[in-house]
This record gives sequence, structure tokens and C-alpha cells, in this order.
Amino acid sequence: MATRIERVEAIPVSVARDREAARGTAGSPTELGARAGAYQWSKTVATVYSDRLETTLVKVTLDNGLVGWGEAQAPVLPRVSAVIIADLLAGVLAGESFDGSRERIEELWARLYQTMRVRGQTGGFMLDAISGIDIALWDLADKLAGMPVSRLIAGQSARPRVPAYLSGLAGEDRVAFAARHFDLGFRVFKIFYDADSAALLRLLDDLRARLGAEARLAVDALWRLQWPADQAFIGELAARNLEWLEAPFMPDLEHPPLPARLALGESYRTTRELQSLLGVTEILQPDLGRSGITETLRWAELGKPIVPHVSIAMGPQIAAAIQVCAALSNAPLCEYNPTVFAFANQHLVAPLRMEGAQYVTPEGPGLGIEVRF
Repeated sequence: MATRIERVEAIPVSVARDREAARGTAGSPTELGARAGAYQWSKTVATVYSDRLETTLVKVTLDNGLVGWGEAQAPVLPRVSAVIIADLLAGVLAGESFDGSRERIEELWARLYQTMRVRGQTGGFMLDAISGIDIALWDLADKLAGMPVSRLIAGQSARPRVPAYLSGLAGEDRVAFAARHFDLGFRVFKIFYDADSAALLRLLDDLRARLGAEARLAVDALWRLQWPADQAFIGELAARNLEWLEAPFMPDLEHPPLPARLALGESYRTTRELQSLLGVTEILQPDLGRSGITETLRWAELGKPIVPHVSIAMGPQIAAAIQVCAALSNAPLCEYNPTVFAFANQHLVAPLRMEGAQYVTPEGPGLGIEVRF
């Protein structure tokens, strides 16, 4: 039954968190230094971070009262994507018909994209804002259909569980942290490279000695590597049979072929942005708060494994990543950060669930969650 979009709202979120407790994990990978206004420069990555958890929630309401939730990735400046939505995109969608079909969602995605296309706004905050709305539209579509997102996409082949990998090792004894999660069933562990290459190699060797051959180790280089200056170090990493090497170089630089298995995607929003990287990367890591569900499904059609990136996120983004993974046959894993997951669940009516090292795919209609914020 066709309905109409009544209103689109954006809620910038900025809440305190314990960065030290989460340090070394997704969203909190580096030590912070000099202030940069409201933010701080990383001591090891050439960018700024927030000492708070920041994101942008999106709420789309239909004229029948049904509400869909989305989320735009905003580790800094959540008010920017919120203003884009409030001052531009909400007006574009107000009054538009909505029947819940994938075709209609794609039409509305294209309408939003076209608003600023000729002005060069084909990435960044603009696409983050669109992606937040896109997730909310998918939530609504599947609520109209009375089924989860994963089942509307994949039918009965949608999986009830999604394997997760542990993102980052927290605490003073990172090997012990990994071992505790190994006992829970985790077999893939991602380690963040901060500044000391020798220390990272020792940690990888210690993890291998403690966890054995069954553990699969990945490294997130946080865009810190240089080519060819770090060629020898990259060779050392590759010799340790990494599951993948993530984000080795700054996203705006050329990525040469490397001996390690590359995983790229968190810094990109669309298949257009990915074109130059498809020849060098083996794994694609869409961040649903940047690529949305619509573009992520297009990424999946490129024929490479899809391993969603989940760092700073609340319930809508995490649920969207789980639902998409559950629907895709080429999505073997989804990122899991215990601290981020626990924070997201504080703002849901019913929490997302883990069983051992697997996400439980929410069974309710849409994303399967209700936001309490």
C-alpha cells in the first residue's frame, strides 16, 4: 500500500565515553594529543578524533504514523550531516510517495544524490546524510512488508546468525583479552597499528603462540603506511599470513599492489569511489553509515567479499550491518566492538544480541530494532 513521507528528522548525537577503557579498539584506536577546536589530533594518524561518541540519528515518518530509523556515520561534526538533512534533504522527500519497494528506495536515493551532484558533493558529509536516510527508508520498507530487511533482500536464504570478528584488543594485556574472546568462539581478531612496528610484529607473534593456528589475525594500519618506505614492514606483515591488511594508505593516495591481502572501504561511500581500488583490494568494507544499504548492495554485486565496517555506531547502523550480512552470501563476517555494542544497546528498547561469536539477526520487521533516544 502506497503511503507518503511526512517528515524527515536528524538528531546529532554527542555523548561522553571512557576513551581509555576503549583505547585500542574500533573508534578509539589512537592516543589523542593537541586540541583542534572541539576535537583533538591523533598522535599517530594524520586526522582529528573526538573524545566523545558522535553520530547522527535519522528518523523518517510516514503519513500513516510508521517510523523508520537510520544513522549517518559522523565520528566528528554530527551537526553537519544533520543540517544537510534538515535544510535540504528533508524538503526533497516531504510528500513523496513510498510503497516500500527497492525500486522506489533507489529512485529516492538518486533524487537525493542529484540535489548537489553538479556542485561536486558526491561524497563526504553529503553521502553520509543520504545514507542515514537510506537506512531509515529500508527500515520503513520492511516494516510495511512485515519482515526483517535481510528476508526482504534474500528471502528464506537469509541467515539467523552472522559470524563476527573482534575489532581491537583493549587493556594492558591484549593477548589475554584476545584469549578470553577466543574462548567465547571468536576466531578472527583485528589489531590496530599505532606507532611501533616492532611492537606490532611481537604482538602478532605472541597472539599466534597463545591462540594457535586456528586464530586468524588482521591488521588495521590506520592509513599510517608509506610506499615504498614501509615496503619491508609490509613484507613482514604479509609473512605472518594476515587475514587482511586494512587501510594501509591514506584514502586519497594511490594504492599499489601489495603482498598482503588488502581490505578497503570504510572511507568510501559509492561504487564510483571504489572503481580505482577494485584491482588491488580483495575485501570490501562498507561502513553502512556512509554507504547505506542501497549502495552496500551495489558493492556486493562487484563480486568481492563484503565485511562491513562498524566502529562508532549506534543501533541503526549496527542493525543495518547485521541485516545486510545476513542477506548476502558473500558477506562472511561483520565487525564487532564490545564497547560500541554495549553503548548502542543502551539506546534500544530491546537490545541487539550476540551468541558467542555471532550476531543474532533481529527478527522483527525492518531493522528489527526500536530506538530510545
